[in-house]
Amino acid sequence: MSTLAEPPVEVADGYRAGRTLPFRVELARQLKRRRTMVMGGVLVALPIILLIAFQVGGDPGGNNNRVNLMDTATASGANFAAVNLFSAAGFLLVIPVALFCGDTVASEASWSSLRYLLAAPVPRARLLWSKLAVGLTLSLAAMVLLPVVALAVGTAAYGWGPLELPTGGILPTGTAAQRLLIVVAYIMVSQLVTAALAFYLSTRTDAPLGAVGGAVFLTIIGSVLDEVTALGDWRHFLPAHWQYAWLDAVRPQPEWSDMIQGTSISVTYALVLFALAFRGFARKDVVS
Repeated sequence: MSTLAEPPVEVADGYRAGRTLPFRVELARQLKRRRTMVMGGVLVALPIILLIAFQVGGDPGGNNNRVNLMDTATASGANFAAVNLFSAAGFLLVIPVALFCGDTVASEASWSSLRYLLAAPVPRARLLWSKLAVGLTLSLAAMVLLPVVALAVGTAAYGWGPLELPTGGILPTGTAAQRLLIVVAYIMVSQLVTAALAFYLSTRTDAPLGAVGGAVFLTIIGSVLDEVTALGDWRHFLPAHWQYAWLDAVRPQPEWSDMIQGTSISVTYALVLFALAFRGFARKDVVS
């Protein structure tokens, strides 16, 4: 008995699924968007605003009896950069991550261009990988932009010098630079949960504001729950519980245990959410 062979799938000459929607093209598109420029402007403005605040208010530690990182802001450019990261890590840096990862697929749907991209044809997995890679790249760029600008502004205002620790002691400039790189890397890893939330919601809705706002809202809820001491050890499963673990890196003898714990929690949640995003989008009926 003869069997019927499956009809061959015809594709255009030269078509390669892996070459559709290349990273550089998507990155160039996103860099030209107004929201990218506005977000970059906000991050550049923050160190200048803090500098003006310190110039107007005087010694940052002069009005309290507690010793913290903020008290050393005017000691050197390195200290000023560390204080900017401390001020922005809790909320401000959440916004660009949610924006760049949440305004990806949903924005294409809101413009009614998503179905045309898939008909180009761009494979669904390829489209998501390209969008996700660009979103994470821009998020990392935002994380790097803030301390770089702050270091430049702080050095111009307070001079180049070692990182003075609030508990006493200093870190030489070379060591301080290495520690700040570790801090930026950890903050980026800790924000992967927000990125994954925003990306997942972006594949589920046609409203970019819903994806971005939903990710920010859930991140804030996590921070609020972390303040509920009645939860006890359950708070250890919240990514927000470990968001300031990077402070252990700006010590004479750094401690890594909390950072390792925070990294494992963030990466685990992020991988699950990214997997759900790809799985759901592969089965989604795209009509926008």
